[in-house]
Amino acid sequence: MNNNYYALPLNAKKLISSSAHATCNLNESISHYIHLINTSYFGECTFDETFGCSIWIIDFDNLKSTTRLKDLIQNSLYDSLSLHEKRLNHIRVDVKIKQEEINGSRDLNRIKKRIDIRVNAKVTKTSEAFAYVEYFYIGPLSY
Repeated sequence: MNNNYYALPLNAKKLISSSAHATCNLNESISHYIHLINTSYFGECTFDETFGCSIWIIDFDNLKSTTRLKDLIQNSLYDSLSLHEKRLNHIRVDVKIKQEEINGSRDLNRIKKRIDIRVNAKVTKTSEAFAYVEYFYIGPLSY
């Protein structure tokens, strides 16, 4: 597979000056784009307010049940991927939420919600299976 896709992070200076920019393959490019959708909030991209995911909306929401949060994130991510990532088809999104203890400084531990995201799909161009896995901690969001 050709390395015709720019790798993240983008280096605008290299792009403007026509210098060589780091590249990646198709699957890596799709993974970078999914990560970008996951870490963007709706309205952050002023040219397209539908770009993003609802993780940011619920980042500090402690009132909704875990099941409702899971469904909200799962549906939001599926909708965003279906709308914005045209290189994939047959998209399946699975989200799991669990509480995890984080070791802090000076023997202080915190409990945070961990969101595990798994995306399975087919690459439209090649019909190959595609899998993507990522996790986030929310309240506040970190990855």
